[in-house]
Amino acid sequence: MASKNTNKNLKNQEISITNEDVDVNELLEEFDKEAAAARKPVGIMGIIISILAIAMSSFHLYTAAFGTLLSVRQRSLHLIFAFTLGFLLYPATKKSSKNKISILDYLFAALSIGVFGYLFINFKSIALRGGNVEGLDVILGLLAIAITLEVTRRVVGPELPIVALLFLVYAKFGPYMPGILAHRGFSYERIVSHMYLTTEGILGIPVGVSATFVFMFILFGAFLDKTGVGKFFIDLAYSLTGHLKSGPAMTAVVASGFMGSISGSSVANTVTTGAFTIPLMKKIGYKPHFAGAVEAASSTGGQIMPPVMGAAAFIMAEFTGIPYLKIIAAAAIPAFLYYFAVATMVHLEASKLGLKGIPKDQLPKLGKLIISKGYLFIPLIFIVFMLVQGFTPLFAAYYSIVVSIVIAVLGSVFYYIKTKQFNFTYKDFLSALEQGAKGAIGVACACACAGMIVGVVTLTGLGLRFAELIVTFAQGKLILTLIFTMMASIILGMGLPTTAKYIVLATMAVPALIKLDVNLMSAHLFILYFGVIADITPPVALAAYAGAGIAGANAMKTGFQAVKLALAAFLVPYIFAYNSELILVKEVVDNNVVFVPFFTAIPVIISAVLGILCLACTVMNYMITKNKVYESALLFAASITLLSPGLYTDVFGFAVLVTVYFLQKARIKKTSTNNNVSVSA
Repeated sequence: MASKNTNKNLKNQEISITNEDVDVNELLEEFDKEAAAARKPVGIMGIIISILAIAMSSFHLYTAAFGTLLSVRQRSLHLIFAFTLGFLLYPATKKSSKNKISILDYLFAALSIGVFGYLFINFKSIALRGGNVEGLDVILGLLAIAITLEVTRRVVGPELPIVALLFLVYAKFGPYMPGILAHRGFSYERIVSHMYLTTEGILGIPVGVSATFVFMFILFGAFLDKTGVGKFFIDLAYSLTGHLKSGPAMTAVVASGFMGSISGSSVANTVTTGAFTIPLMKKIGYKPHFAGAVEAASSTGGQIMPPVMGAAAFIMAEFTGIPYLKIIAAAAIPAFLYYFAVATMVHLEASKLGLKGIPKDQLPKLGKLIISKGYLFIPLIFIVFMLVQGFTPLFAAYYSIVVSIVIAVLGSVFYYIKTKQFNFTYKDFLSALEQGAKGAIGVACACACAGMIVGVVTLTGLGLRFAELIVTFAQGKLILTLIFTMMASIILGMGLPTTAKYIVLATMAVPALIKLDVNLMSAHLFILYFGVIADITPPVALAAYAGAGIAGANAMKTGFQAVKLALAAFLVPYIFAYNSELILVKEVVDNNVVFVPFFTAIPVIISAVLGILCLACTVMNYMITKNKVYESALLFAASITLLSPGLYTDVFGFAVLVTVYFLQKARIKKTSTNNNVSVSA
């Protein structure tokens, strides 16, 4: 068997923790829209851009430490930095020079400073006018809308600006819309002023969150990256799981869960972690498309994994009024179920192929790793501690950055004592500031553009109209409403960043779910989960395609395999939509979450775990040996019943699981006996 030969070849060989054959930056540029479009300026402009990025991070660190500015000033200055960097770093077209910045780019950058600088300087006089709009306001407002659409097109892609433009058209031509979508319409002056001069348009809640919580967590991730926490996560996961028969694949699941929660980007996480895990998976016998799918599914799940959960969780806290800590508490069990499903399928595939793990003497030693690098965990433990103690996410992120810097410096001193070299210098510090600012450009642009969509929704009342339309179309049935919402989430998620997709659906689809008695927390988590899963759902499955690029596999085949591995993510949201005990929530009253005691949720959790186990065995067509057709049918039926908790359904599901196990065990024993008889004969 090929896998056995492979394991023999691996014996007594040192397994490298890095993979020199994979160019991470090249793959990021191929599959990550932002990385693909970004320039790499050199010379004096490269230095100026670096200074701007460092200044942006310094501004946010300062306001986090000493208090944020008034909302209009904080948000407008945030956009001045983000848009200026966006126009200087991202060319107008793919054919534009990757190194040379054009006159048009400088013009747009200057306009960004002028248009939003006007708000930063004149915010008091604008507020004192009491809604009176001057001619200059309209001109600058039109420029602000055009600039926002253009920079978002460059940085994020054309899909979100097109959606925003359609919403703006809807605001103007409301009287000509059909049926329930019709409204009285608004003048150009009213639309422009609403988008530009108020905090319900471009400078709305999404940008407010981007200018505070989100930026600080992105910067926190940049500092963690510079301290070497990414490699530490991989080494740690490798030492814990490498000896299992599913070895490197389980490493991908664990390490990608760690990294994905911090990075907030499915594609970036797939490429960085996958550069190590995918070649190892192939080396021990996994098929290329399966290896790529494992990494893609694991990396994508990071966006629903506490404690960070990407930018959308912070915006959810602002939209719902629910404290961030309660959101991550509710998201914990579904995230565990997601990774349990992926890990189970990975293990079953290894069993099916007869794979073996890496000998323990070739793996990083856990004790040695903890002693030498365990201090890198301190900032992560600290940020969770701060959140639990009731500090705001902004303060928690700020102090965690300070702690990560202190830890990095102390670690570097000890490293110098041993090697006479520093592994964290002032250059790394400045690089982290620069990397954090550049990493926040895409989120800032997406939030500003999505803010216009939210502005139109609040101006026209479209959210309630759309909710009524969904409920009417679904004939008032919750299951159909959930299915339609799921489809909208996935379709939008294919073209929009997770943050923008969440913002759009939070204003339009969530009211429909709430109207059918889905509680506030469940409704918001429902749309977030399906928006995230879009990253591995063909035909636009960027994370899966990135994994396929590393694995050298067919992209579409990898995408469909990733969907199979992540199938639990398609079912678990339906469970907590119907039974919110799975997210430990009893009810949400006036944005106040009433949690159920954990022990009362244990039966629901156990039922879900057994249901996912049955589902995994069905998808992989294997439990302890290959399934018979009727066994797969029974296991699938059991998975459906177990995912809907109840005494009779649970008893039926558990009975099927046990019965199939003993049937397969008996079949294996019979086959073994027959083989022995044949050999004796």
